[in-house]
Amino acid sequence: MRVALFITCVNDTLFPGTGQAVVTLLRRLGCDVEFPQAQTCCGQMHVNTGYPEEGRRLAGHFVDVFAGYDAVVAPSGSCAAMVREQYPRLARTTPARTAAPAGLLTGGSAPATAERDDSFARRVAETVPKVHDLSEFLVDVLGVTDVGAYFPHRVTYHPTCHSLRGLHLGDRPTRLLREVRGLELVPLPGAEECCGFGGTFAVKNPAVSAAMCADKVHNVASTGAEVLCAADNSCLMHIGGTLRRQRTGVRIMHLAEILASTEAAR
Repeated sequence: MRVALFITCVNDTLFPGTGQAVVTLLRRLGCDVEFPQAQTCCGQMHVNTGYPEEGRRLAGHFVDVFAGYDAVVAPSGSCAAMVREQYPRLARTTPARTAAPAGLLTGGSAPATAERDDSFARRVAETVPKVHDLSEFLVDVLGVTDVGAYFPHRVTYHPTCHSLRGLHLGDRPTRLLREVRGLELVPLPGAEECCGFGGTFAVKNPAVSAAMCADKVHNVASTGAEVLCAADNSCLMHIGGTLRRQRTGVRIMHLAEILASTEAAR
């Protein structure tokens, strides 16, 4: 299976190890993994802050870049949900031919990205169903829950909002974690509650965001876990900052990093 890694902005910039873990894991499971160099932002920030045209242009570029793959895997429930939920909506409201400004794309190129309503909608319809969160791809597409991982630590899992309510991942991530040898999975009180990040929400409402994060950190610390795991590094970054400031000693790790861990790698 020819699989493309959709790295996402946060991972590409701040957490490249997560992308490397996804590649390691999927290749171990027999996938032919590629990293399309032309990929850029999915447009989530633009759409969420009131710039749908810019978001639409980036969406057009996204479907062009990833159209030829059997599957597209993202280590981010947030960005995967953006593609799955918002791209069809953007396709329904696409104006006549538009092109992405050079500044939005890698290398200064500006290919046409939304030729007409029917063309963009067709490309979205063809590409979007192939986009998956990592845990969804493993469980639903590859049909595996035991990926041969080994991680002898006490772990608690935070289901991020987009993973839980956008992609409806349910127990897929925890099913994968339960199969990891040596791992003790402990339930997180109030797991379904938002951590307070929410992209620009944390910027526009810092006091509320900080209070929500403090509640989440209190619950994490109460589990006695060594590691907090999630499928979105943006949320982990937000929670991790408070964990460090409070000197809890709890580490943050993306699901992909735990699943890519093996006894041989110790």
